[in-house]
Amino acid sequence: MSRQKVIVGMSGGVDSSVAAWLLKEQGFEVVGLFMKNWEDDDTDEYCTSREDLVDAVSVADCIGIDIEAVNFSAEYRERVFENFLFEYRVGRTPNPDVLCNAEIKFKAFLDHALNLGADWIATGHYARIRRPDSPLTEDAGCELLKAADPSKDQSYFLYRLNQAQLSRTLFPLGDWLKRDVRRLARELGLPNHAKRDSTGVCFIGERPFREFLMRYLPTSPGPAQAPDGRVVGTHQGLMYYTIGQRHGLGIGGPGEPWYVVGKDLERNRLLVAQGRDHPALFKDHLEGASASWIFGAAPRARRSYTAKTRYRQPDAPCDLVRADAETCELSFGDPQWAITPGQSVVLYDGEVCLGGSIIC
Repeated sequence: MSRQKVIVGMSGGVDSSVAAWLLKEQGFEVVGLFMKNWEDDDTDEYCTSREDLVDAVSVADCIGIDIEAVNFSAEYRERVFENFLFEYRVGRTPNPDVLCNAEIKFKAFLDHALNLGADWIATGHYARIRRPDSPLTEDAGCELLKAADPSKDQSYFLYRLNQAQLSRTLFPLGDWLKRDVRRLARELGLPNHAKRDSTGVCFIGERPFREFLMRYLPTSPGPAQAPDGRVVGTHQGLMYYTIGQRHGLGIGGPGEPWYVVGKDLERNRLLVAQGRDHPALFKDHLEGASASWIFGAAPRARRSYTAKTRYRQPDAPCDLVRADAETCELSFGDPQWAITPGQSVVLYDGEVCLGGSIIC
């Protein structure tokens, strides 16, 4: 009987490297695939794609699997980056990692892998999939679950995946703790075992965010205004700021630090207030658009769900007031800090990720 073929997205990092090794140990025919998704400034000091490719090839050689590289830069620009710029232009703060997963890592990559004869794709994401008895049918009813390691759970970034994508996906690290993944990489002698995790958006890297954005969106200065109407500073363009931002405002003076609490696009005003606990930073209600539900249909409106309005926050108990195929409305018993238009709100029923939407 022939072995099932799995193509693993290998980024050059520790997680995807260990994922590939685990799948080979489980008896799969494993092939690595390195995705190049950005090339506008490939010679820039902040771009690590060449180094990452070298690391991925070195790991593949170490564990004894084939690897190929594929360029999805055109797809990334069209499906992810153009949306990223549009959202900033209209004053929102998007999360391109969410869209990258849905459109590139689990769409363009999946299509490419299936054309190569793969039975499965796999990545180094920390999440789990609970499958029914027939895992390779598109209407199988796969559940997306939180990872065993709560500090590394990445289901928040995967909420836009559909049944067709989940039914063909493996997450080998879902039951692993990050520290054990690092330990295994070291014991195996993987050449990248000490490589630090990547941070930030892939096409921005470690560079200053505003510096990058200014390449594509020109400055549009205006006033920074306090709740009492006083102009306390100036901003360089509303697109460069996000709700809850403290650093980079350039507002001095006595008292507590200043935070961004809102944007007035019509008058080009940045709304700011002093203190992290200022009431303007807290909301107990939100509405979402561009909803995406793991099972296709929206979940029933009822109590006892939890939600995240940003990746690193603890789950917050909420009521799902209303939900349909495109929109949703949530209320929170405890007001949430810095709910940000453009970011994702992701809904959970215990450990099961139900889906989510873009905050309006």
